[in-house]
Amino acid sequence: MFSSILKKKLNEDQVSNIFINGIFDVIDRGFELVAGAINEDPCFISSPSIDHKNVNEFALIVITGNIIEMERLFDGQSGTRVINLVYDKLASVYKMEELEMRQLIQDYKSYMKRVNIPSKTTLYAMSKAVFHKYGLNEYQDDYFKRMNTPNPVFLKRIDELIAPFLWNWEAFFKKYRI
Repeated sequence: MFSSILKKKLNEDQVSNIFINGIFDVIDRGFELVAGAINEDPCFISSPSIDHKNVNEFALIVITGNIIEMERLFDGQSGTRVINLVYDKLASVYKMEELEMRQLIQDYKSYMKRVNIPSKTTLYAMSKAVFHKYGLNEYQDDYFKRMNTPNPVFLKRIDELIAPFLWNWEAFFKKYRI
C-alpha cells in the first residue's frame, strides 16, 4: 500500500513525453553501437557496412516494437490516451499527419509480424526486421542466404543488442503511476 503512495503520479501527457524522449534518446545513443556490431559480426562473409547515420529504418522498428508492447500492456482510458498522445507526438517529430503516422506504424507492425512467423515475440520481430530491412541476407554464407533466414547465432546476438531498446514498463511503473 505504501509503495503506491510513494510513487510519483504523472498525467498521460507526461508519460507520453517521457516515453518519446526516452526512445529517441536511446536510439540516438545506441544505433552507432548496433551498426558497428552488425558490421563486425563474424557470421557475415563480408561486412554489411551499415552507415551509423542510416538510422531511419532502425528507429521505426524500435518505435513500432515499443508501441506493440504499449498496446499489449496498457488498457483502459488512460492507456488509450497515452498511446494516442504518442502517435500525435510521433507525427509531429516526423512532420506528418497523425493518420499517416498510424498507417506507417501499422505497415511496420504488419511487416514485423510477417517476418517473425511463427513467433509472436516482439524482440524477435524487431531483430528479424533489422535483418531484412538492412538487407543482411546478402552478406551471409550460402547456406543461410539460400534459406533467406538469419544465422541463428547472429540472431541471438542481435536480440541481445536490441533488447535494451525495448522500454522497461515494469521498472517505470515501480516508480510512477498514471
